[in-house]
Amino acid sequence: MNPALPSLVQQMLQADFYAHRVIGEIQLIQTHISFVLLTGEYAYKIKKPVNFGFLDFSTLEQRQFFCQEELRLNRRLAPELYLEVTPIYLSSSNYSFNSESGEVAEYAVKMRQFNQLDLLINLFEVGKVTAEEIIDIGKQLAKFHAQAETSEHISSFGSMEAVRNVAEDNYQSTKKYIGIAQTQAQFDQTRAYTTAYFQANSSLFSDRQQQGKIKECHGDLHLKNICLYQGNVQIFDCIEFNEPFRNSDVVYDAAFLAMDLEFRGRPDLANLFLNTYIEQSGDYAALRSLPLYLSMRAYIRAKVTSFLLDDPGIPTEVKESAKTEAAAYYKKAWEYTQLQAGKIILMSGLSGSGKSTIAQKLAMELNAIQIRSDAVRKHLAGIELSDRGDQSIYSAEMTEKTYQALIDYGIMLAKSGFTVILDAKFDRLNYRSQAFFQAQEIPVKILYCQTDTETLTQRLSDRTAKNNDIADATADLIPSQQASFEPFMPEELNALVSLDTSQPVDWQSLVQSLMQAIAN
Repeated sequence: MNPALPSLVQQMLQADFYAHRVIGEIQLIQTHISFVLLTGEYAYKIKKPVNFGFLDFSTLEQRQFFCQEELRLNRRLAPELYLEVTPIYLSSSNYSFNSESGEVAEYAVKMRQFNQLDLLINLFEVGKVTAEEIIDIGKQLAKFHAQAETSEHISSFGSMEAVRNVAEDNYQSTKKYIGIAQTQAQFDQTRAYTTAYFQANSSLFSDRQQQGKIKECHGDLHLKNICLYQGNVQIFDCIEFNEPFRNSDVVYDAAFLAMDLEFRGRPDLANLFLNTYIEQSGDYAALRSLPLYLSMRAYIRAKVTSFLLDDPGIPTEVKESAKTEAAAYYKKAWEYTQLQAGKIILMSGLSGSGKSTIAQKLAMELNAIQIRSDAVRKHLAGIELSDRGDQSIYSAEMTEKTYQALIDYGIMLAKSGFTVILDAKFDRLNYRSQAFFQAQEIPVKILYCQTDTETLTQRLSDRTAKNNDIADATADLIPSQQASFEPFMPEELNALVSLDTSQPVDWQSLVQSLMQAIAN
């Protein structure tokens, strides 16, 4: 027995406390707000009776309410993990789940237990997080956000004033760490960016509110709150205790995981996650706010880590580690505000030429936004990306609308400092000319993917058989596509980079060729 632990927790560490079998020794995990007891098949989470201002579990009624909230909120994303809220009764000095044993003394959230090695943070640290899992997370989050609740009350948390107050509170709370964990110049420049952003984009916040993009989100989406359970990705442990932390613009919710992956040295996975999420949601306009929200997410992590420096009970070596980590987060927050000049890359080529595969990998190399015409077309038609479109969505009128929307998105995001890859056939001169005309001063280059007819046929036949892509093109379309492809004009050649996709791609050379073409 550990006398420092509450009597309830001491008793819950004993196997005979439970009506079900306990596998192995019961493990206790503590955070600053809860006790979690792992019994083998089930986990029990007890909230500590604490009040930190932003969180109040100080009364039994509050703990019951927030246990119920935790169950409600987390069952949206992980219903297999979150089972029930169960009361714990007290008679004399003995606690029990038996309702005949006295009065209710506490509440526990009962969950399915998963292997701690299957936490994504643990898998990540040993290099075992796969691209397929990252794509799955992006798809799950987009679906979750589409269904998440919104209301006038929830929407109020996405106003410019509310978001600006969060940013300003971050700066006020961290002034004392200037010269310790960040420089004065870094602080000033990060703050100047957010101040200027709010001044220049007030209508953007009200537009997002009117569009219903402020939702009851997860609020704490990072690698430590995602796991694999029975082989499937589960997003869990969303914030139940604080509405401002949970209710936000959906892209602010997504920004946390993107920042987390980038901070941990995997910008390629962050890019894959974001492109998957945005493609699934169709919320391309949300990306205009992404640099702000990425910076805010990193800055909040810096702030929270900095607070450890004020704790007299923390050893010196732990404080040194915290200072180093906080400094890295402050730097990351600053880096997100240092926007680059936007640019546009037009993919071009027949269906099956490898455009989307190349575009996805190139986006991960360049940290670019990939926008696929197949996704834009289906979003415009109001059908699921996984659904096969009928002839109506491939009419000349719909194709015109698709290319116009594709180009409009590209221009919008390039003006916001993104490298944008517009992934479509761009087989017609008027579509390519339209992109160059609208771009004006924005650099535009064409990456033309080509291969032999046999390879085109095989790729499209394989894709149709697997039925694992949003594109609907089939091998029988190849002859008509070849016949209608309009050759590049002399004035386009300076912007053109050709790629034989039947051969292995030298990514370093390809990136260099594109960057050199853009520079010229």
